[in-house]
Amino acid sequence: MKNRIERKKKSQQRKLRQEEHLRQSLAGAEDLIASSRLAMERVLGDVQKVLEGHEFANDDELNRFLSKLTGTGLEKRLAGQVEKDPARQAQDLAYQAMEAETASQAVGLARKAVALDPDCVDALAVIARETAQSLPEAIALLTQAVEAGERSLGANFFEENKGHFWGILETRPYMRARHELAGLLRSAGRLSESIRHIEAILELNPNDNQGVRDDLLGCYLSTGNLEGARRLLKRYEEDCSAVFGWGRVLERYLSGDIKAASQELKRARADNRYAEAYLTGKKRVPRRPPDFYSFGDESEAICCAILLADAWKRHPQAIEWLTSAGKSKSVTA
Repeated sequence: MKNRIERKKKSQQRKLRQEEHLRQSLAGAEDLIASSRLAMERVLGDVQKVLEGHEFANDDELNRFLSKLTGTGLEKRLAGQVEKDPARQAQDLAYQAMEAETASQAVGLARKAVALDPDCVDALAVIARETAQSLPEAIALLTQAVEAGERSLGANFFEENKGHFWGILETRPYMRARHELAGLLRSAGRLSESIRHIEAILELNPNDNQGVRDDLLGCYLSTGNLEGARRLLKRYEEDCSAVFGWGRVLERYLSGDIKAASQELKRARADNRYAEAYLTGKKRVPRRPPDFYSFGDESEAICCAILLADAWKRHPQAIEWLTSAGKSKSVTA
């Protein structure tokens, strides 16, 4: 029994190393990979499918094999494999659904995917996103998508791979759906449930490739969970984003350390001067974040405000302090 567990663990470790090597090897393959992360994931999945059953003595041998997967090489090696795997066919349809130009196209493709694989998480998430008529309905449908992911991966998979979940491609639809569900729960004011989901995501993937710690910090500060906020700020103390910068200001103020709050305020203003106007209500916070943002500019400030404005609003005394603190240095434009 012990030997079998060890063999399984070594096999999983080898798979993780192989996937990491694949990401590095394909990072510059512009002929295979579009600019989006989804396209990268799709290609990695294709290559991983081709690699199934192959054993490589070292990275050089793997690289030689990968060098042949250019142009039509990958298509030729994939030929016939996807057709034999309904779950893979479903995932390909789900990728198409997520990139569809219209909602009707997305739903049509997603329904075809679910017909092939009822537990296709990405497809179920598309259906939830595009067909729900209300926030409660969207939450219910997305909950079903998350449950499908948990069912298809299995309890043992969660236990064995906790800590490096995002590094395994097949977990990503589940991780995406659970993050989206946490966001919907937060929008519905169900903060304790949202916190539970995000904390679980971070347990599965402490590296936080999805950036869920920003959501969690906003939830902690909104609910006055200063201990949780402090743990999170300490855990990711090198995070220099506007969310963490302005989150540190509020945490220090609510903790009663006004001197430290003033110091953090000075840093936060230096790092992103635009966020303050949104957090104090001088500018309206858009409902949707920008498609892209750059550190230090207004696009990042909008993303920051979407996550933190509610926390500041729930503590009006903090806004009063912020408005009066160093007023002449405040930049609202």
